[in-house]
Amino acid sequence: MPTIFSKIIDREIPCHRLYEDEHVLAFLDVGPVARGHCLVIPKQPAVELDGLSDDAAAALGRVMPRLVRALKAATGCAGVNVLQNNGAAAGQVVMHVHFHLIPRYSENHASASTQFGLKWQAGTLSDSDAADLTTRMTAELG
Repeated sequence: MPTIFSKIIDREIPCHRLYEDEHVLAFLDVGPVARGHCLVIPKQPAVELDGLSDDAAAALGRVMPRLVRALKAATGCAGVNVLQNNGAAAGQVVMHVHFHLIPRYSENHASASTQFGLKWQAGTLSDSDAADLTTRMTAELG
């Protein structure tokens, strides 16, 4: 099913392209949270991160550090939030894998956690739950 991102990849919808190669497209977000907010998407259609091929995922990983360096140099931002909502339950709205690179400026540091509507409440990890999760996840990883 086509998404706004597949239409951007196919040039049916214009965007401010920052970077493009065989596997990845990066462009400015038209509804930025902060000046310089951009999106990084794989060209491979996949709704969630675990649906990507290893090659597409590796391509994202290779280009994001370069984009963050360019973003910091171009904007003078003090930091960058890298945000990826994976699945509707995690707040994903466009059903195509995408990463937000959101510049953070020192003047908005105090409100960084609440500006995105995210409140981080650290819980605890029991030894038994850690052992169970470790066993289950390492078995899945092979």
